[in-house]
Amino acid sequence: MKKIILLLTALAGLSVMRADDVPFDFEVLQYRAKALASRPYALPTSRVPESLRKLSYDQYRDIRFNPDAAWWRQEQLTFQLQFFHPGFLFNQTVQISEIQNGNVSSIPYDKNLFNFGANRDLGSIPRDMGFTGFRIHYPLNNPDYLDELAVFQGASYFRALGKGMRYGLSARGLALNTAEPGGEEFPVFIEFWIKKPTDNTSQVTAFALLDSPSVAGAYRFIITPGASTVMEIKTALYRRKDVAVFGIAPLTSMFWFGENNADHHGDLRPEVHDSDGLMLERGTGEWLWRPLANPKTIQVASFADENPRGFGLVQRDRRFESYEDLEACYHKRPSAWVEPIGKWGAGDVRLVELPTPDETNDNIVAFWVPAKLPPIGEPLRLEYKLHWFVEGQGGGAKPPAGYAMATRIGHSQTNEADLVRFWVDFAGPYLNGQKSPRDMSPNISVGKGATLVHQSLEKNPFNGSWRVAFALKPDGSGKPVELRCFLQKPPHILTETWSYLWNP
Repeated sequence: MKKIILLLTALAGLSVMRADDVPFDFEVLQYRAKALASRPYALPTSRVPESLRKLSYDQYRDIRFNPDAAWWRQEQLTFQLQFFHPGFLFNQTVQISEIQNGNVSSIPYDKNLFNFGANRDLGSIPRDMGFTGFRIHYPLNNPDYLDELAVFQGASYFRALGKGMRYGLSARGLALNTAEPGGEEFPVFIEFWIKKPTDNTSQVTAFALLDSPSVAGAYRFIITPGASTVMEIKTALYRRKDVAVFGIAPLTSMFWFGENNADHHGDLRPEVHDSDGLMLERGTGEWLWRPLANPKTIQVASFADENPRGFGLVQRDRRFESYEDLEACYHKRPSAWVEPIGKWGAGDVRLVELPTPDETNDNIVAFWVPAKLPPIGEPLRLEYKLHWFVEGQGGGAKPPAGYAMATRIGHSQTNEADLVRFWVDFAGPYLNGQKSPRDMSPNISVGKGATLVHQSLEKNPFNGSWRVAFALKPDGSGKPVELRCFLQKPPHILTETWSYLWNP
């Protein structure tokens, strides 16, 4: 308590003591966030000179960090830091500091940390300009080489890798007013602190201060690399004002097309996406799978819950043949799973799907929206684990029963062409071991807008899975139809619930 009182005194300007004199920890950071939220929001001014802001994409890419200058390289630590240079679109800088024995020391910008390639005349660069983010390196795949483990750059975006993975989807600190008519607000990590690891540690800890017109917040990330890399995230958020949508633990991904799309946009690949579904483990224990879509207009789906056990955006299809992409390697993109620590109360997991004309845009967002927020000025404190994983490599999450492995939609050109047909394939250890349907049956629910005409369940002898085939007759209204399906063997439910929004 004495430390807090001293810090508040320093922040209020009632003492000659500086905040940096207080040993740094999350408690100190959250009080700094509270003090920041108590003041009107101030738009940060850019310290990046015009010569850097005017760089083209290719010119900016020619500026590279010098690996020999990596932070902690001289000490030969297993974790090392590299920094991102300002320029091009990255014109807002952040202060990055090192924590050692509770004491903070700033990491100053130094042009000698970078190789500038063909960029010869950049003019004067301020010594206090700062960086636009950082990446953490670690011997993830080979003890003799330090791979990229995690990246923090741009607004409140960050992403990470487990063993053998390629970068794909991203996470964010906070999502505000996503898909709202007035436009989204993007909070920004304005300052970072990274705790210097010891020479034998298996974790690295980073802290971040977030700010935006509506919210200020404190974050702590404890990052443990491995086959599945895990971030244990702790946050305290202080609102300046109310917002329409307050999104916790947001995940951002890309879905252009998959096996559930008839239109491949002339592309020669079978599928193109970083994630192919939203997976939920609800507080009731129900597992739910929502295949992703690239809609013609914005789609927002809400899944009400209380004390959720987890949710995430998942790349479930891991076959190279599903993508045939030797460069992007979509089959190696990580899934991300949010595992709440403690009880999060009532709220909903929200899925936002935006139209995208190609694979260059992230058009999928998923996050938790609390039903009730503390009063303005009081903190919302939450903790969760964020797993970056590939199914089958350990970590992450998977339904203990059967799961939906594929969704296909189309018409029969020779029989009942006016019907829309669905094939939903389910797999799992128990299901694959069953030889005949016996008492198994599909439970299919169809919302308003269509009628279920017929259904069947059939074993796939080539891979052991089970296919639910059903046909719908639309009512002509053109309204989206909510669909649900799972396999059952009364009184037992054998699979997760497949949930789909079908647009006739």
